[in-house]
Amino acid sequence: MNKVAVLIPCYNESRTIAKVVTDYKAVLPDADIYVYDNNSTDDTAKIAIEAGAIVRHEYRQGKGNVIRTMFRDIDADCYLMIDGDDTYPAENASEMCQLILDGKADMVIGDRLSSTYFEENKRPFHNFGNDLVRKSINFLWHPKEEIKDVMTGYRAFSPMFVKTFPILSQGFEIETEMTIHALDKNLMIRSLPVQYRDRPEGSESKLNTYTDGLKVLLTIFNLYRDYKPMSFFGILAVLLCLFSLILFIPVFIEYLYSGLVPRFPTLIVSAFFMTISLLSVVCGLILDTNATNSRKNFEIQMNIIRMMLRHEQR
Repeated sequence: MNKVAVLIPCYNESRTIAKVVTDYKAVLPDADIYVYDNNSTDDTAKIAIEAGAIVRHEYRQGKGNVIRTMFRDIDADCYLMIDGDDTYPAENASEMCQLILDGKADMVIGDRLSSTYFEENKRPFHNFGNDLVRKSINFLWHPKEEIKDVMTGYRAFSPMFVKTFPILSQGFEIETEMTIHALDKNLMIRSLPVQYRDRPEGSESKLNTYTDGLKVLLTIFNLYRDYKPMSFFGILAVLLCLFSLILFIPVFIEYLYSGLVPRFPTLIVSAFFMTISLLSVVCGLILDTNATNSRKNFEIQMNIIRMMLRHEQR
């Protein structure tokens, strides 16, 4: 029998955690349900134990830190990640897990934005932020199928994804990092529309619209630079080159008419920006080679892990 692990990172979710554990035990009766308590100051851990979950603790604050420990500690054939705030109904869990177990996906995204999210969510800036992040990633990475929800905390993963995903984020940027990693490494992604309901009264979101939103956008910027250095530094080089030419052309035209260069400071600044533009191209070429070698090493690691997983199954 395939082993399914339900992963629930939690911080102060005492109002909802019992219902979440109970709901997912009902639809996935053979799954192991793990609640990782992240320094909660309420009775989250105690209530989760009483509801039948396996409770562990992560003392480094932040959702990214919790997911990092979960992925390292737990071995399963399918991993289902959900939030402990009771915003994701359990009715889609079996279908999401089956896509992983059938080998049809390495990551299944529970897509809230195509269903009830914009009606249920009462925070307009969250809606705007979700839309901005989704459009940014689709524009920069050009996936074969549009990614419709980047920030969702409802996902299923294969062992291959979990054991090869290098988690760098510490907080709520983790979902963005997961999506970009899967796109860059050409892993199989499936999106499944899921219902979304807003938090019940008295349950508060831990996501800060502005500071966490800024961190997510910064993560996209940094990962685009790391994963697509030729594109990143190529765009930078073109902008610098255009600025250099804007400064240089009037000086050059004046030289053609008079034979003099009266604006030497402008010429020097133009030459400086053109030099930086050329250096950006060189940096892009060098880093692009490193990124290509990194992808080659990743493919080798995936082959090794696949062999190990097959050996364990025998």
